[in-house]
Formats: sequence, structure tokens, C-alpha cells
Amino acid sequence: MKRLLMRVTGKVQGVWFRASAQETALRLGVTGYVRNLDDGSVEMLAQGADRAVDAMLDWAHQGPPRAEVSDVLVSDYDGSDLYLDFEVTE
Repeated sequence: MKRLLMRVTGKVQGVWFRASAQETALRLGVTGYVRNLDDGSVEMLAQGADRAVDAMLDWAHQGPPRAEVSDVLVSDYDGSDLYLDFEVTE
């Protein structure tokens, strides 16, 4: 299982980024979460099969149509939490 933690910057809040991320994750079979951060960025944890997580990362670089992604900072997630679905959190 691949697990990536992403921090997406740019115009990514108020553009349906989280809802679109959830739809994409469900379609790809990825679990984890997505949430807005106070600095205007979005944090997303994606876990699942390598190809599915890679596809989620590719999607994060573009986001939904109204988003303007500036950068995606990626790190391996080594936490012990396992998610059974993909959650939108605050």
C-alpha cells in the first residue's frame, strides 16, 4: 500500500476542491482524507494501490476546473492511521 501526504497550494479553497477530491478518490479506490488548512492550502492523504495513489497525485496537480494549483508538496505518510473511506474534513 502506498501512502502519500500532499499539501496543495494556490486557489484551492472555495472551488469545490475537497468534494472533487472525494469523488476522484472514490472512483480510483483511494482512501484517506482531504481538508482545508488555515493558510489557504489543502491537505490530502491518499492511500491505496500504487497506481491509484499515483493517479490521485496527478489529479491533485490539476484539481477541479475552477482551481488554480500552484504547487503540490508531497511526502510519504508514515502515520499509523488507516482509513476505510475517503473523508472530507474541516
